[in-house]
Amino acid sequence: MKLKLKPAPPKKLKKTTLKRFLIKRTIYYALPNVFFNFIIAYASFQELGYTHFFSGTQNLARLTLPMAVFLPVVLTIDIINRVIIASEQGAIEFTVDDQLDKKKLMTKLSILHGVITGLLVFSLLFFAQFRLSKYYKLDAAAMAVLVGVLAGILSVIFVYLPVWRLRRHLYKRVAVVSDADGY
Repeated sequence: MKLKLKPAPPKKLKKTTLKRFLIKRTIYYALPNVFFNFIIAYASFQELGYTHFFSGTQNLARLTLPMAVFLPVVLTIDIINRVIIASEQGAIEFTVDDQLDKKKLMTKLSILHGVITGLLVFSLLFFAQFRLSKYYKLDAAAMAVLVGVLAGILSVIFVYLPVWRLRRHLYKRVAVVSDADGY
């Protein structure tokens, strides 16, 4: 006997506009990401008192590169999924094209966003390392703030960027008015 568990149906969403929906999601994503990434970085860097870009046990790249790759991937998948669910429930004023392969779009965009953001952050760290002397020590508190700010910026960008790409497949709902007289 196989035990089959059905996933719980999505919670019914309140009627809203896409703009308000995205603002609410931005707040839900940005604030915790800023706070937790700052706390994790601050606790990690305080062990040494200072940090470097790539060298040492607690370096800046060790925290920022995984965040720069995985945060866009997770946020892209989550926000596209939430917009599609809101659209299917009629909670927002848009509907998704029936011909759209949702899983393919989520996969393609999330991988693309993760790779591009990871390469961009890596190149910025590499450029900064190249411009500063190898004996330059980075202040731990300032780097923790930088990691937190980067997490906040990525959270905001990757709430709006996937929806901007999804907008091609979103259509305004139109009310069908039927005339009782047949005219």
